[in-house]
Amino acid sequence: MTTVTAPDSATDADDVVVLLDDAGQPIGTAPRATVHSTDTPLHLAFSCHLRDASGRTLVTRRALSKRTWPGVWTNSFCGHPRPGETFEDAVRRHARHELGLEVEAIEPLLPDFRYRAVDAAGIVENEVCPVFTARPVGEAVPHPDEVAELRWVEVADVLSVVERAPWALSPWIVEQEAALRLLL
Repeated sequence: MTTVTAPDSATDADDVVVLLDDAGQPIGTAPRATVHSTDTPLHLAFSCHLRDASGRTLVTRRALSKRTWPGVWTNSFCGHPRPGETFEDAVRRHARHELGLEVEAIEPLLPDFRYRAVDAAGIVENEVCPVFTARPVGEAVPHPDEVAELRWVEVADVLSVVERAPWALSPWIVEQEAALRLLL
């Protein structure tokens, strides 16, 4: 895939997702604001788990204004790569936008992760969503439209919540248990 340098703040024309067929192959694009509905088409996304020097992972609580799973605790951040944008560039762009920081040492954890989930309002997430890990450079300054709270926690503590109270977390972090175990 060709690398495209995207601005930190997108115009509406730039804010699109890559639509996929059932085999995971690109078939077009659609404005991001229109794809998350009760009939969400399969599209490309990613998840990222940040780790600090002590081995802890950053979990975030989604802003209450988020369309899907508002106020739910999840992994460090997620996003959608734009057409022609590498996952690494998309991870960097979203780290800057959502958490106000740069990242380094981006590595895949679950390159073939795919999930479908429906929230209480009937909004569907339907994504081919490779999972990455990265190290933060600097302190997080969360964007209030994206992140309500954040905490650095032990990976074992996240796994304990996945086991004991999965309903308190986003469905994708629950399904990413294998990625979390790779971080131990």
